[in-house]
Amino acid sequence: MKQMIDLRIALTDGRNDAGRQLPIFALLNLGIIQSLLCGVISAEDAIQLFYNAENCLYVRRHLRNKIADAIMSHGVQLPDLFESLPAAEAHREFTSELETIRSLCLKLFNFERPSALPKREITV
Repeated sequence: MKQMIDLRIALTDGRNDAGRQLPIFALLNLGIIQSLLCGVISAEDAIQLFYNAENCLYVRRHLRNKIADAIMSHGVQLPDLFESLPAAEAHREFTSELETIRSLCLKLFNFERPSALPKREITV
């Protein structure tokens, strides 16, 4: 996939409701993260496809959500890690940044940690 994901188009269904757009935005990010972790796309590809200036501006101006803005900021910085750090350290920082993005995406869903979920009894 080499075509840019245009958030202006992907998130707009004519309602301009950020509450409806944020979960879709989070899901798109989780897919990008998984693609990065599996090596399907590179950090540079992620910039071209998703974490580009147009999408960053769309998030800032239209979603107006600090968490979404932070996600984009972390995404934009991914390729810089490999330019400024030794390979092993860059890889550690890369996976840490992806985990940070993932955590921020989950905040957009208002998910609770699994340990906070009610326990269900299993009967046999």
